[in-house]
Amino acid sequence: MKIALVHDWLVRLGGAERVLIALHRIFPEASIHTLFYERSFTDRHLPGAEIRPSFLQKVPNIKKTYPWFKIFMPVAIESLDLSGFDLVISSSHEVAHGVIVKPGTRHLAYYHSPSRLLWDRTHEYLEDFRKRKNDPVKLSLIRAGQHLLRLWDWSAGKRPDVVVANSKHVAQRIKKYYDREARIVYPPVAVPEHLSRSFSAAPAAASEGVGRFVPPVAGTEPKRPPTRSTNIPARLLENYFLVVSQLYPHKNLELAVQTFKNLPELDLTIIGQGPERRRLKRMIGGSGNIRLLGFVSDEELSGYYRNCLAYLICNEEDFGISPVEAMMHGKPVLALRRGGSMETVIEGKIGEFFDEESGESLAAAVRSIHENIKQGCYDSRKIIEHAQRFGFDRFKKEILAIVNEIR
Repeated sequence: MKIALVHDWLVRLGGAERVLIALHRIFPEASIHTLFYERSFTDRHLPGAEIRPSFLQKVPNIKKTYPWFKIFMPVAIESLDLSGFDLVISSSHEVAHGVIVKPGTRHLAYYHSPSRLLWDRTHEYLEDFRKRKNDPVKLSLIRAGQHLLRLWDWSAGKRPDVVVANSKHVAQRIKKYYDREARIVYPPVAVPEHLSRSFSAAPAAASEGVGRFVPPVAGTEPKRPPTRSTNIPARLLENYFLVVSQLYPHKNLELAVQTFKNLPELDLTIIGQGPERRRLKRMIGGSGNIRLLGFVSDEELSGYYRNCLAYLICNEEDFGISPVEAMMHGKPVLALRRGGSMETVIEGKIGEFFDEESGESLAAAVRSIHENIKQGCYDSRKIIEHAQRFGFDRFKKEILAIVNEIR
């Protein structure tokens, strides 16, 4: 059976890209079809993979200007020639689900989300653009473009033979916007090797409290996060709240920064890249308890997870791979009580929730979970056991089961 994988674009590493990498691990002979890609990204994360881009790859500087080419993306995705394949698996958060296949070709669409730009975040996106640019002409063009893209996207949602969602939350939105029933397959989260070894070697009795986790075998510990600056206070090198996220407006990182600016006794580390970096850096200013990092390697990232107190989510996640990665390191999660987080966080055992997107609500929750951590209320071993439900082996088994049904 000849298989093709389709993804929107390949520029930076996010949750959707991690799923694509896992799919290619399951189907290593499959070619990858995408609108455009960054060679440094594919060389690093998909070495040896056959990458087939659309005509958008030829647009100069497309990796930075692509938001202004979204009106052409339906044409580009439909231009991908998939006529020689028996099975197409699309990994979609924008347009990948709209590929055209022959009648005899089966199409399994794995949805990270229906396009938020076109559906549930339409008005938020327009308001954010108005605040940043205040350009009535461009705003009118965006509105017209959204309308045309929405008509195409609705029809594209009817094309896949089988629809799979990354969470119950996303499945509900697929039903609302495309009127399709979706099966649920949670994304895969890698089990850190050093934690896997130490966990399996741990005694049967549960360790109580974060930080009392059985230490790894000597020489296998992740490296301590680099300081990156001699001006960073020593206390920021451990015992901080952690966010790992692409830096976009809908991630609501402004709320985290403003809240911790008013909590100088507690610390926050943000890891990620994206268009909001400069604005967030200006907001942080001279705050001594907040640091904003860019990209870090997987080895470094493991160290940041290991040294944090808890992981923080300030937005409505479709699923949220990074918080589950934190759980893999035995860390509790503080999340907004919405979206996919409600499927991964068990209140009082795996972490806590806050109810409103306000500084007051988040600050109260931060203080509360910090006090719970000091009192040893969370069992690291049980957090890791819970997180292992979302591992790669489970993902592979469920994906292969669906493929075997439809082949």
